[in-house]
Amino acid sequence: MIVTVNPFTEHTMQQTLHTTAQNTTHEAARRSSSGGSKIRVFWQPGCSSCLRTKEFLTRHGIEFESIDVHNDPAGRAALDALGARSVPVVAIGQKYTFCQSINDVIRFLDLKTTPAPPLSPADLVATLAHVLASNARYTRQFALDHFREPFRNRNRTPAGLTFHVFRVAEMGVEAAQQTELRFESFDDVPPSDWQAEDIARWGESVRMKLLAWWEHETDRSLTYDVPTYYGRRSMHEVLERTAWHSAQHTRQVMLMLESHGVPVDRPLTADDLAGLPLPDEVWDK
Repeated sequence: MIVTVNPFTEHTMQQTLHTTAQNTTHEAARRSSSGGSKIRVFWQPGCSSCLRTKEFLTRHGIEFESIDVHNDPAGRAALDALGARSVPVVAIGQKYTFCQSINDVIRFLDLKTTPAPPLSPADLVATLAHVLASNARYTRQFALDHFREPFRNRNRTPAGLTFHVFRVAEMGVEAAQQTELRFESFDDVPPSDWQAEDIARWGESVRMKLLAWWEHETDRSLTYDVPTYYGRRSMHEVLERTAWHSAQHTRQVMLMLESHGVPVDRPLTADDLAGLPLPDEVWDK
């Protein structure tokens, strides 16, 4: 069977960051290259924010030590020693920042660069709704014998990943009701007896929940703050992360299908996801 080529598999996404100065290398990066404290990036395979962070630093010419906490017990111990309990994390010595917002990385490393402005809230909702509908469609394409089979170098299955896409979106909607965004919730998994159809139907209910929230939202600027495990953030910022986070993992769902020789039913395109700050790659190389 011919494998459908995902247009996102190659470097086709446009760069979503623009620099405000030619030299973006900060003093911490110079210290790293001259024998001072190294910049360390703690990450795990398949993590959307991890991949975005590593690509961001590489794009800006910043050297760092790459530590895969999923496959390196010593790396996991080093992360624990910092007192951090989730990834991605950028650290210099014993100081660190979470990287769920690229702005936090920019501030931590004192980089002279500015992220591209986010899509409007209305556009983010529309894009996320399209992503969720697509993910439900892809979920139904998995064969039973592959649905709970771990993928590559991460102990995550198509069942877990398709569920995760919907859970990320659900947590974003819950944040708008001032329910704290907690990192532990990103590890939620579907019930063991759920099949592809169960996850797809639940995901479609999450999509309806998203659209119902937006229909009744009284402050569509989304400038109000909501609680997250990395600090209070504007709902607009949380919605942007929710949208691109779900989209990146849906790209990975497409990759899983392709790896089993299954042509993706109406794959997401670059135009579908235009304006989201997605990584170039779909999965870590």
